[in-house]
Amino acid sequence: MLPKEEVPEVQQAQFINLPRWIGIFLKASIGLGSVLLFSEGNYQAAFESLIIMLVTFLPVLMGRYFHIRIPLEFDTMAVIFIYMSLFLGEVRGFYFRFWWWDLILHAGSGFLVGIMGFLLVYVMNQNKRIEMHLSPRFIALFAFMFAQGIGSLWEIFEFAMDSFFGLNMQKSGIVDTMWDLIVNGISAMVISLLGYGYLKAAGDDSFLEQLIQKFIRANPRIFRKKRSR
Repeated sequence: MLPKEEVPEVQQAQFINLPRWIGIFLKASIGLGSVLLFSEGNYQAAFESLIIMLVTFLPVLMGRYFHIRIPLEFDTMAVIFIYMSLFLGEVRGFYFRFWWWDLILHAGSGFLVGIMGFLLVYVMNQNKRIEMHLSPRFIALFAFMFAQGIGSLWEIFEFAMDSFFGLNMQKSGIVDTMWDLIVNGISAMVISLLGYGYLKAAGDDSFLEQLIQKFIRANPRIFRKKRSR
């Protein structure tokens, strides 16, 4: 029997491994789904599922390419989003079965891209080798505009796919586009406000602060001080 004081540490270790197991489960589900689709003769959907499974490894591969260690929680969130948008949404037809599926995913993308934008400018602002001194307001504004810009580029992509290849990614046209941008903007605004609150009063135990601190600890070389000449 473990000593009483060691039990919380074991529970914490299990909780830390939870995102890893979630990512493994989702990737395995996509792989199994592709096998089942292939056995059913749905070769196009099976091929798309294999491509989607490869896409789930992109966050880690890009992190290694740019020599950046991505927090496990962020990688898991990216895998969940890819699973819900591409596998469930496109391959399994959730976009057509549930009218609200597209709105949920755009809200999720606003959160994810907002966090990416915030971390990007935060890293640049904290890096001692880069002469940048940005205010919390500007960092929060950048995170919001970054997320909204990516959302706008995605809507342009949907319009191009529908126009040139006869797809139906926009569903109801301009109405779908505007609601997607509105939902994306609301979620991006939430992340920007949370980031602003973190910069103004660091010390709260929010999820965003934990993610930032894990990113800093995982990438000490980015935040190391400039060597004196």
